Amino acid sequence: MKKIIVPVDFSKYSEYALETGAALAKQHNSELIVMHMLEMSESIFSASSSERGEENAFMLMVANKKFETFLDQPYLDGLEVTPMVKYHKVLKEVAEVATDVRADLVVMGSRGHSDHDGVFTGSNTEKVVRYSNTPVLVVKSKPKSVNYEHIVLATDFSEESVPAVKKALELLLELGKKTTLLHINSPNLAFLSTNEIDEKISIFLKRAKLNEGDVTIARISDHNVEDGVSNFAQKQQADAIAMITHGRKGLSHFFGGSISEDVVNHSKLPVITFKL
Repeated sequence: MKKIIVPVDFSKYSEYALETGAALAKQHNSELIVMHMLEMSESIFSASSSERGEENAFMLMVANKKFETFLDQPYLDGLEVTPMVKYHKVLKEVAEVATDVRADLVVMGSRGHSDHDGVFTGSNTEKVVRYSNTPVLVVKSKPKSVNYEHIVLATDFSEESVPAVKKALELLLELGKKTTLLHINSPNLAFLSTNEIDEKISIFLKRAKLNEGDVTIARISDHNVEDGVSNFAQKQQADAIAMITHGRKGLSHFFGGSISEDVVNHSKLPVITFKL
């Protein structure tokens, strides 16, 4: 893992992401790219070029000053840290920058939402998860450790998911010691018999050129995917959850963007997402 990018807005959730990214960067000897996106007022786009230049310069100065304070952290000592300021607050630009700099991982902080927060549609984290071809690690709290002993990767063992699962396993083997591939049998997602699930997994492993002895596989039934992965992770005392998403393709499928985003929003554990 050579490059880790951390989008920040100087909130406490950004601090959680920065500390997580720093710990991972130290562990893997990676460059840490810290990115802030300036929120531009609508009026600036109709202003004269000289006025735009003055406001841009002022906002850049303020952002750089905040960076100095925000990056003055002892856990960043000894790391290669690259600050980056982008002028437009377009969240898909995070995904574009991650691709341009060939980042291996995006680390984001998120408050998620509780039952009292209402619908969290259009959140910054959701948008990055939806657009990013680079894996995204979402954290909700100050990291106790980035040594993930056990990561649960939810998958439907479909043929089309083979490349994404193999890509995910490569990164998860770097991040953790054990990864469990989890199949969730749900009544609203073409409920399968035990024999049908076993046959599907067998076909998947052959196409992925994996032996069942090479990976840990679990099969559970639950009301829906979100409950299934969360309940299993809790029961197994997992350290993180991994999801594969279609993102903005919006297909009605196990990996529909809404399912992954629901898990990202509700899970208290770190969640890593991979684009199919």
